[in-house]
Amino acid sequence: MFLYQPTSGYCYNSDSIFLYDFIASFQPKGTLLDVGCGVGIISLLLSRDFNIETSIIDKQKKMLDYATHNYVLNSLEAKSYLGDFTELQTEDRYDYIISNPPFYDEKVQQSEDTHLNIARYAHHLPIEQFIKRVKTYLKPKGWFLFCYDAKQIDLLLHHLKINGINPEKIQFVHSKIDRESKLVMIAARNNSKSMTQILPPFVVFDENNTYRPNAQAAFDRAKTNSIKGDL
Repeated sequence: MFLYQPTSGYCYNSDSIFLYDFIASFQPKGTLLDVGCGVGIISLLLSRDFNIETSIIDKQKKMLDYATHNYVLNSLEAKSYLGDFTELQTEDRYDYIISNPPFYDEKVQQSEDTHLNIARYAHHLPIEQFIKRVKTYLKPKGWFLFCYDAKQIDLLLHHLKINGINPEKIQFVHSKIDRESKLVMIAARNNSKSMTQILPPFVVFDENNTYRPNAQAAFDRAKTNSIKGDL
């Protein structure tokens, strides 16, 4: 798959590929909404691989333009929304809502680049408002699959639980087996009563700084070719 990314500003990274691989394990079908879609990398790959009816939303026109261009480039279709997800107005409800949202704490030193700032920092999509809005647009047994800062797992679980979106599967991502986790991937289901399953850790590199088989398999499955260019 070929896709364009901006020459400056936010570009997708391995987190997006690992999240795509995580979501793909659920074999999504039906309707799917990609929140904060950026250039569209995650929902593009899922739309390529599965029979889904895709919608995308981003508050940055620049990023949404790239995403819609990438859908056309790859002969795929998506309904697009420009705006803040917390202000979205639609009658549509979704079987899957997915997201690689901004999650950096606003207290850390922030990028002065507007596009990077919006893409990275949590105050642009506060987790409490975000999960409340996800609840609104999920179907009764719909899935919410996303990644976030692992250090904020307590906050995530709290807001998921109080909104009745039960975390069914949790997987922590580690750069190496002896490093602390900085990223967590969560699959939560609306109105579920299932107990939470903690999956084996997803470890990216071995002791020789080579991709471990699970990480390499995610890249091989994605098969992306990125092109830097201004639209």
